[in-house]
Amino acid sequence: MKNRILLVICAVAGVAAAGCTGFERKSSVTEPSIAGNNSLVGNWTSSTIVPTPSTCTDFKWAVTEQTPVAAKGSFSATCPGDLKFTGTAEGALTTASTIDWKATGNATAPGLTSCAISMSGTASIGTDAIIVPYAGTTCLGTVKGIETLRKH
Repeated sequence: MKNRILLVICAVAGVAAAGCTGFERKSSVTEPSIAGNNSLVGNWTSSTIVPTPSTCTDFKWAVTEQTPVAAKGSFSATCPGDLKFTGTAEGALTTASTIDWKATGNATAPGLTSCAISMSGTASIGTDAIIVPYAGTTCLGTVKGIETLRKH
């Protein structure tokens, strides 16, 4: 009788243990989808053919880190007065299609010492590009505009 009870207990415990593993679930948060790619990580660049006097051009954002809610990496641009901006940019993914971003760093130009520069805005993630409206300050004045970055 004891053997039967022990056998029943072992069988019930075995079924229960097997049933528990069958209900195990894993989940993960996915990164935003950009042109079929699941990542912002990589090199993003812009090309403006005819800039206006208060706009920056030649944006380059090398995204080296991404979490489900943020991305960051090195940033560069060319601004009025031949200012060469280098620094970092980071963004917070506010929705699946928008990024609140900011870039900070230093700029240099012929005949000028290094000066602080910053930009910010809310960018829109498209199917194959990021539309980047921006406003910022440089040692030569304010800048604002819109650039379109594409992944390379």
